[in-house]
Amino acid sequence: MRFVGRVLVDCSDVGRRVTVRRRLAEGGYTDVVGILERCDEETFGVRDRNGILHTVDWAAVVAAKVVPPAPAR
Repeated sequence: MRFVGRVLVDCSDVGRRVTVRRRLAEGGYTDVVGILERCDEETFGVRDRNGILHTVDWAAVVAAKVVPPAPAR
């Protein structure tokens, strides 16, 4: 099976909530959802709802997009 995605996030989206699907080094995929906090040409950082900052290599991203704010808990 081949996953074809679109990357609709860039550095201009810092401060917005995003979802990112990335390829894992050991195979497979994982998702991270949170606030895009930092961004440069090679990596970017997404802080999830637990406060963890995930650093992601652009080369590992297969799909990403801006999403609405999280619903109130």
